[in-house]
Amino acid sequence: MSRSGNYIKQLRGYKAFIPTPLPPEPALVLSNDLMKLHEHASLALARLDGLAHNLPNGDLFIAMYVRKEALMSSQIEGTQASLDNIFEYEMGVHIDNINDVKEVVNYAKALNFGIERLDTLPMSLRLIKELHGVLLENALDSTKTPGEFRRSQNWIGGRGSTLLNAIFVPPPAEEALKALSDLENFLHEPSPYPELINCALLHYQFETIHPFLDGNGRVGRLLITLHLHWKRLIEKPIFYPSYYFKQHRQEYYDRLMMVRTSGNYEQWVEFFLKAVIEASESAAENTKKILALQSKDQEFLWSQGVSSPLATMLLNKLFYTPMVTIKDVETHFNVSYPTASSLIKQFVKIGILKEVSGQKRDKRFVYAAYMDILSEGTASLDYP
Repeated sequence: MSRSGNYIKQLRGYKAFIPTPLPPEPALVLSNDLMKLHEHASLALARLDGLAHNLPNGDLFIAMYVRKEALMSSQIEGTQASLDNIFEYEMGVHIDNINDVKEVVNYAKALNFGIERLDTLPMSLRLIKELHGVLLENALDSTKTPGEFRRSQNWIGGRGSTLLNAIFVPPPAEEALKALSDLENFLHEPSPYPELINCALLHYQFETIHPFLDGNGRVGRLLITLHLHWKRLIEKPIFYPSYYFKQHRQEYYDRLMMVRTSGNYEQWVEFFLKAVIEASESAAENTKKILALQSKDQEFLWSQGVSSPLATMLLNKLFYTPMVTIKDVETHFNVSYPTASSLIKQFVKIGILKEVSGQKRDKRFVYAAYMDILSEGTASLDYP
């Protein structure tokens, strides 16, 4: 048997890949360059986690970065949605691409659910199934069996592909269950490798097993953040690993496939560690930009004579919900409609808010400078 597994011909004529259990044999070759990359990734992640601990409003960043990870992970799979869509959905605005937006919202729910669930349940097959159930909650296609491992063969390929010409055919259902059991054992047995490398191996193996009929990519990326949290490498999910995978989408798929075809785990671990570095440094840089914007615009309010306590509270609210209506402000702060309207007009006049709905009634206003920072890297991918 090869290092990563073998293609085995099935009764129906196609070949399915049966992965070998982790850890790899022969053992990973941890070169000096790979270990330097691991050190860089560990430090970048630790700096981000330390930054999260010292934030005056950490919940704000967690909520925003969970949304960002949810959006980018879903976009890798072809979901057509934007951050604007997410906030519009949360405001109850009608959205044409509602199903795509719900996929993103469900991903964010699943990530938050997983973080909370790890307080009472370790990383396990049970948790993975529960995550899938949340991810596919209210799925239009009931055949996707939310929360259940597949009982039939699946495959990866372009539109119109079959088992005979698929790009990749994961193990049959019974073999997949055995491989999942081996993966669960790997998670709980002592490992000779650092946890970031274990996390890279976990993601590869899960994607190779492909245990669900739908949502495998998204669940696999969820497991990255949850594994790092479980192992206490990050305390809060202020980290969006899909940032790098989305930027290098084809390479991401190619490197996973390279492990299957050549048994070269080391090139995948290298790619994964680069993803951790890029994602950690991007999140840290964006956090600093947001903190600077908060400070700058608070001073700007005072310089423009918009210095009431209500104005300060509205600015703070915009960092949690950067898209608002006059009615939102009226309700949230329990003020009259004219007071809310006047405050919004002041924020528009000095350039903090921008009207984006183009409507005469129920106008929506967005904190454009903040959205520009949040939206970095979230443009939808073009698909053929």
